[in-house]
Amino acid sequence: MKISTCLLFAFVTGVHAKGTAQKVTLKMRNARIEEALSAISKQSNLRVLYSENLNAKSRVTVNLKNASVEEALNSILSDKNIEYKIIANTISVNSNGKNDVVVEGTQQSITGTVKNADGNPLAGATITVKGTSISTQTDANGHFKINAGGNAVLVVRYVGYSNLEVSVNNRSSIAIVLDSNQNQIDEVVVTGLGAKIDKRTFTGATSKVDMKDIELGGLPDPSRALEGRVAGVSVQNTTGTFGSAPKIRVRGATSIYGSSKPLWVIDGIIIEDVSNVSSDDLSSGDALTLISSAVAGLNANDIESFTVLKDGSATSIYGARAMGGVIVITTKKGKAGRNSANYVGEFTSRAIPSYNNFNIMNSQEQMAFNQVLEQRGWLTMADVASRSESGVYGKMYELIKAGQLENTQEARNAYLRQAEYRNTDWFKQLFSRTIMQNHSVSLSSGTERAQYYTSISGVFDNGWARKSDVKRYTGMFNASYDLFDNLKLDLRTNGSYRDQRAPGTLGSSVDRVSMEIKRDFDINPYSYALNTSRTLDPNEFYTRNYAPFNILHELDNNYMDINAADIKFQGELRWKPIKALELGLLAATRYQQTSQQHYIKDQSNQALAYRWMPTTFIRDANPFLYTDPSDPYAVPVSVLPYGGIYNRTDNKMLTKDFRFTAAFDKTFKEIHKVYAFAGAETNSVDRNQNWFRGWGLQYDLGEIPFIDYKLFKKSQEENADYYSIDRRKNGDIAPARNRQVAFYGTANYTFDNRYTINGTLRYEGTNRLGRTTSARWMPTWNVSGMWNVMEEDFFKKLNTPFSNLSFKGSYSLTADRGPDFVTNSKIIIQSYNPWRPNTADKETGLNISDLENSELTYEKKHELNIGTSIGLFKNRIALDVDYYKRKNFDLIGIVNTQGLGGEISKYGNVANMESHGLEFSLSATILKKQDFSWVSSFIYTKAKNKITALENNSRVADLIAAGGYGRVGYPVRPLFSIPFNRLLPNGLPVYNYIDGAETTTGVYFQERKQIDWLKYEGPTEPTDMGSFGNVFSYKNFKLNVFITYSFGNVVRLDPAYKTGYSDLNATPREFWDAWTVPGEEAFTNIPVILDRRFIRNNSQYDYAYNAYNYSTETVAKGDFIRLKDISLSYELPKYFVQSLKMSNLGVRFNVINPWLIYADKRLNGQDPEFVNSGGVALPIAKQYTLTLKMGF
Repeated sequence: MKISTCLLFAFVTGVHAKGTAQKVTLKMRNARIEEALSAISKQSNLRVLYSENLNAKSRVTVNLKNASVEEALNSILSDKNIEYKIIANTISVNSNGKNDVVVEGTQQSITGTVKNADGNPLAGATITVKGTSISTQTDANGHFKINAGGNAVLVVRYVGYSNLEVSVNNRSSIAIVLDSNQNQIDEVVVTGLGAKIDKRTFTGATSKVDMKDIELGGLPDPSRALEGRVAGVSVQNTTGTFGSAPKIRVRGATSIYGSSKPLWVIDGIIIEDVSNVSSDDLSSGDALTLISSAVAGLNANDIESFTVLKDGSATSIYGARAMGGVIVITTKKGKAGRNSANYVGEFTSRAIPSYNNFNIMNSQEQMAFNQVLEQRGWLTMADVASRSESGVYGKMYELIKAGQLENTQEARNAYLRQAEYRNTDWFKQLFSRTIMQNHSVSLSSGTERAQYYTSISGVFDNGWARKSDVKRYTGMFNASYDLFDNLKLDLRTNGSYRDQRAPGTLGSSVDRVSMEIKRDFDINPYSYALNTSRTLDPNEFYTRNYAPFNILHELDNNYMDINAADIKFQGELRWKPIKALELGLLAATRYQQTSQQHYIKDQSNQALAYRWMPTTFIRDANPFLYTDPSDPYAVPVSVLPYGGIYNRTDNKMLTKDFRFTAAFDKTFKEIHKVYAFAGAETNSVDRNQNWFRGWGLQYDLGEIPFIDYKLFKKSQEENADYYSIDRRKNGDIAPARNRQVAFYGTANYTFDNRYTINGTLRYEGTNRLGRTTSARWMPTWNVSGMWNVMEEDFFKKLNTPFSNLSFKGSYSLTADRGPDFVTNSKIIIQSYNPWRPNTADKETGLNISDLENSELTYEKKHELNIGTSIGLFKNRIALDVDYYKRKNFDLIGIVNTQGLGGEISKYGNVANMESHGLEFSLSATILKKQDFSWVSSFIYTKAKNKITALENNSRVADLIAAGGYGRVGYPVRPLFSIPFNRLLPNGLPVYNYIDGAETTTGVYFQERKQIDWLKYEGPTEPTDMGSFGNVFSYKNFKLNVFITYSFGNVVRLDPAYKTGYSDLNATPREFWDAWTVPGEEAFTNIPVILDRRFIRNNSQYDYAYNAYNYSTETVAKGDFIRLKDISLSYELPKYFVQSLKMSNLGVRFNVINPWLIYADKRLNGQDPEFVNSGGVALPIAKQYTLTLKMGF
């Protein structure tokens, strides 16, 4: 007989005598038996167990006052042929039917244990001999003892787990494992601010995923595990370097210039970033991106679940913080019962990239191409001697000049032949298969009055790429205390420390005139391997920035150390003065500090470039030397004659949160359920940044500085600071002190579990925006409702396969504070040093950076959401569909004022946009048998947006850039291209231009007014995305195959075309198809490789080739289908594990990114997600992880 369990929680659990002594008052008419049993349970603090053959829907009428529990039970059960027993604080109710099993044979004593699938003991589980009243419960260690016949059947029940029938089969000892069944418990939606709403009455659009279902071995940053797991959430891995955040969108962009990033909430506390990095800058490769992830310091094994709040109904309680959605993380807590310890070890090896995936010339092809360059004057001895960079040809001429190589054709050919067959694999030189280890140990223990969870973890990564190693340590302690029956205290502490090394890098820049992207002294290993000729000897020094350069030597002498420390303390007190009311008081503080130390040693190429002048020609050409402007006869000199450079940047952040909440939850007359929640909170965030630039530090001489006075003179003339305390490098005020106060409340009413209405109101203020009350204070609200069709009487009478059917809708107003750099609620006056041509004229001044912008207010969003949830065949098939439509208004943009009011341009609430989307999430248990199951899931998201109002006109340079830029009538980040027309008979490109004109060199990248001639390519962010997953389980084996896909966006190909060439750089194979002779323009669109003399006399053709890099010829689709993860796990048999005195033991092997199934062929190996911007950016590698899990 299959048994189902109904467990009704009381707020305080008493002993048996105390429970049965409680008096019960019941007044019900034509009520269901289960409703009467529920009322008895709530009044007596006893739990109720009843078998499935009990007709709990039958009706009873009862009128009792101050009756005992036994009297109440007899009154409702005596005439129903139903019997009951009260054992160990539990009322066990069974139908006295004819199918009861008779126990035969001799009675014997049976002992055993009851545990869950993780091996943890289940205290308080009920074991009953089927067909009898013989029953017992497990103790705190899960042990039990019962008398039964040798052929008896034991029925085991425990809340939250599927009931299990076990045949004794003459055994004297039985080990029982129960499977979890979450459908037996009323689930709640945790919104993160203390509100916990019954999932059956929650009207918002949310998705919850358990960490155990989405964990990705080998990815220590838990935010990346969300990719493809939640409908409506896009995760773009624009870089995979540890500490850098992926680009996450919840239902697309919500701002034009703001970040549109979701809000991260961990255990009810909003997690701020120590340094605000916009979504557009996440792919920049700058060092600041290494501290951009809000959850990089969180151990993934400490996470219980993610809850993504998507629509206005779900996020409205966060008001003006959650326009971009909310991701709520719930960490693990201790459990009452036996102590348990768990260990998880991950061992990850990453594959070395292969040139087979890229369209790059090998050394033989490259040398043949170099001969073409030599014929066109690019690699002659005279030309190479004057160039800032050179490879094998430059080295050959250097040896000839030094007399170490004969200047004959035979000697030169012999030297170049060595390079032709060298075929250096830079990936193997710069990447390795070192093992990354991730170890985590957790302990859980507790009693009925106190529960504890603590963990420590360590990530040890020697670096996939050279000089890219990481060590991260985390710790967590969660404790819950029942101080009294109605007073609870929760304490949480977690911290992390990270020690990371990365290649030295400077910020990137774009020449807005020529649109050439530059990053001085870039030594990114991945970018170097893709862009460096394979003819070079990895042990040889060549020329770069006019100075000697070897990538292996440079990485050893030019690197950064990043240290990040983070600690959070949190305490929450919850008091129930009455059963239906809970009051809460929460306080939390978090401190985070990061330091970035950039070591540029004496013999690094970067340091040498500032003093390299072996010849007069190089001295005059070297841009890193200094020429005194006050001396008309001055020659370039070095400001760094000795030593290297030491750069340091420190970021600090302190947050404080205080919150008071009140929650009321009560059901009246069994059909009127009321839930109300109200709260008030105050938040503060203090950030500051200090930085220092130390020139002349002699690393080789005990780190003694050698300071040249010319450096300070040069800095004063360039108006460059040497150091700064509490100021940003870009001139903004650094000690950002943000303050917020908010009051909020929500009310939820449900009638008979069928109809639910909900309303939320939040009123908050911040010091970041304008000073007027209407600008600084903002009310946000939401109204929503839900219809649970399954509870309708007419639907119950229908013979349908539905096990769940509900509809919901919401309409809301939410907001956001806008871009982080817009903070001028009052006039901003800064001290500064005005530029003067002579040092003697220097003086300090005051600069009005920004005038007060008193009317600047919140960005706002109206959102309509309509959704349905469908369950079929006892929820073996589950479908969730949501449609939303948004109108974003008062978005912050730039206003050109023509100087009115004292400013040429200012920020204002002048932009609007619209968006809509569809979310589809399907899961199905296709096959489920005793030893085998197959569960499949499919997620699809469609999201589109369009800017409907924008004051500022975008430049051509912005619109054609890889990241796109806003323009009215198009998506938030559209990509435009210069329309390529054809090649001329001389091989030069021709473009369509303004008013139908054609041009080769006349493209003006700064044009703002006449831009309609540009071709719209598409959005840079995907419009269609999702996943397809399958989990196959056979006995103790589990195979997981997970595929992600993304469609609808376009990407700009990496720039490859230029007017100047050297033998240091790698060349794409498509250059073999470049125009060479008249007539080929009919067969190729790749422009001619110009000869050196032509370009020297016609420098304007630089614009023609830069324009080609941003033309319609350099765009590809960003569509892809990727096998994201495939894993195979095995749990060792319980009998074997228990013989080792363990609770569980398992292994798992998984591969991440094993196969890019589909991508546009035009990408030629370029990852459609990864932006190869150099600096510290690295893609997510194909990686193999072995995971070991042990429990005690």
